[in-house]
Amino acid sequence: MRLSDLQTKMVVNIKDGRHLGTIIDAEVNETGQILYFSVMSKRFFKRLFKGEAEITITIRQIVKIGTDVILVDL
Repeated sequence: MRLSDLQTKMVVNIKDGRHLGTIIDAEVNETGQILYFSVMSKRFFKRLFKGEAEITITIRQIVKIGTDVILVDL
C-alpha cells in the first residue's frame, strides 16, 4: 500500500469514535521502516486559531486499515 492510498482515508480513534483527521506524512528511518504517521486535524479553522499540532501515530497504534477508514487506538 502506498502513502498516497493512506492519505485518502479518515483516521478514527476507536476509544471515543472521534475523527482525528487524515494522514499527511510519514517518518521513515534509514532502513525504510515507518516510524510514525503524521495526522492533521480535519478542522482547518480550529487548527489555525487554537494552534493545534499534528498528531503522530505509530504502527503499533493502528488497529485496522479498511477501505475508507484507519482505526487507531490512542
